[in-house]
Amino acid sequence: MDTDHLTDIWSRVFGTQPAPSIWLVIITAVLALGAVVPHTAWRLARNAVTIAHEGGHGLIALLTGRRLDGIRLHSDTSGLTVSRGKPTGLGMVLTAAAGYIAPSLLGLAGAALLAAGHITALLWGATVLLLAMLIMIRNAYGVLTVVLAGAAFVLVSWLTTPQVQAAFGYVVVWFLLLGGVRPPFELMGKRRRGGAADSDPDQLARLTHVPAAVWLGLFHVVTLCSLIGGGRWLLGL
Repeated sequence: MDTDHLTDIWSRVFGTQPAPSIWLVIITAVLALGAVVPHTAWRLARNAVTIAHEGGHGLIALLTGRRLDGIRLHSDTSGLTVSRGKPTGLGMVLTAAAGYIAPSLLGLAGAALLAAGHITALLWGATVLLLAMLIMIRNAYGVLTVVLAGAAFVLVSWLTTPQVQAAFGYVVVWFLLLGGVRPPFELMGKRRRGGAADSDPDQLARLTHVPAAVWLGLFHVVTLCSLIGGGRWLLGL
C-alpha cells in the first residue's frame, strides 16, 4: 500500500465532513424516537442498547485491570458480562456502574464527534468497538447481533454517499441518547413491582452500602443530562 493511499484513508477517516441541514438532524431525531417509544419497535431496537450496556461493563472491567471472561447477549434483550478479579473495590464498583450509563455516554461522545464534523470517524470508531466486542461474545445470538450491527456500519461507511452516512450517524447517536434514558425507567418499574432483585443498582448497593435507589437516581441523572447535552450539540445550540 503506497503512501498516497494511506494518506487518503487517513484523510477520509479523520477529516471533517460538512454539517448536514437542521432538517436532517430533526428528521433523524424523530426516526430514533420512533425506535424508542413504541413498544413493538423498542423490543427489537433494545438489542442495540444491550450491546452498548454490556460493552460498557466489559470495557470498564478491562480498564480497571479485571479479566474479562466473556459477554452474552440474549434474545429477550438481557445480557451478562463476566469478569474476574477482586470482588470488591473501586474496579468492581465502576464495572457494575458502567452498564446503564454506557449507551448515553457513547451517545454523548458520538454527538461531540458529529458536532465537530467527524462523521466518518464516528462510523469507523463504532465498527472497531463492535469488532473488539465480538471477540468476547460467548453465545450464538450475541455473535449474530454484533455481526449484524458491525456489518451495518461497514456497509454504510463504504458503499453509501456522504449524505446517507450523515443520516445514519445522526440516527445512531440520537438513538443512543434517547434509548439510554428508557432502561433506568424500566428498571425502576420492575423494582416497584418487586422484580429485578439482583440488578446493577442492587449489586452496587452491596458493594458500597449506598442504597440501590441512589444508584438508580444517578443513572437517571447521567442519562438525562447526556440527552440534553448531546441533543444541544447535535442541534447546534
